[in-house]
Amino acid sequence: MANHDVGIRRDSLIIKACVYAFLIAGAATMAVPYVWMFVTSIKPLAEIQAFPPSFIVKNPTLEPYKDLFRMVPMMRYMFNSLFVAGSITLFNVFATSLAGYAFAKHKFWGRDKIFFIFIASLMIPWQVNIIPGFIIVKNLGWLNTYRGLIIPSMAWCAFGIFLNRQFIYSIPDDLIDAARIDGCSEFRIYAQIILPLIKPVLATLAIFTFLQQWNNFVWPLVIIHTSSMRTLPLGLAVLTGQFGANYAMVMAGAVVATMPMLVVYLLFQKYIIKGIAMTELKG
Repeated sequence: MANHDVGIRRDSLIIKACVYAFLIAGAATMAVPYVWMFVTSIKPLAEIQAFPPSFIVKNPTLEPYKDLFRMVPMMRYMFNSLFVAGSITLFNVFATSLAGYAFAKHKFWGRDKIFFIFIASLMIPWQVNIIPGFIIVKNLGWLNTYRGLIIPSMAWCAFGIFLNRQFIYSIPDDLIDAARIDGCSEFRIYAQIILPLIKPVLATLAIFTFLQQWNNFVWPLVIIHTSSMRTLPLGLAVLTGQFGANYAMVMAGAVVATMPMLVVYLLFQKYIIKGIAMTELKG
């Protein structure tokens, strides 16, 4: 019996070791492009063109980064992306949590049908919205403006409503009824009871929304036509077109664009995992 238990533990350890080895190999494989991007951004041209290529930098230099900020308005591009992505994220977190509370805890005519329409909109390819969205923005005079970048994207919040509704639905009704008996208004119940309980979901939604808008390329490309209004993805496209031969400078731009996303993810990854897990369990 003892030998049998030892064999089971040994097999379990072998399986765990294989799983960890597979995960480490996968993580290393995905990390290679980022390491190569950073290494190239600090290499002089002679080392970039050397064959065979090497991850080792013999003479590191920060000149590509200096050239990047001197020759391209990267700070302006970063401000535009931060302002647009931040505004959309804040609005979506507030609006979708409020809508999720309404769909989960209030009964009104057509509630389930309206929620079904929101869910069905997730099945529509986003490319379908580009032409009608452009026509609307053009008729409103919002081309090449922050309003044109921000307001249309605020309407794409069906996933956030679904995420919040699934979690809020599991909150006991007795808790909300007790607050109503104490004289709390609906908005106060939302602000003081619902919001503190759904922080992991809100953090998850905020990260997803911010990263999506930070990387948004097509919509800004459609409505922006001046350099001062370009977001960071558009700026990187211009950088590649104008300075494509300067590989170190292009890679420096990619590093600058990627670092905020990596920092946000590393700081808040626990909220992503916790939020998704809690939503699945309580949905």
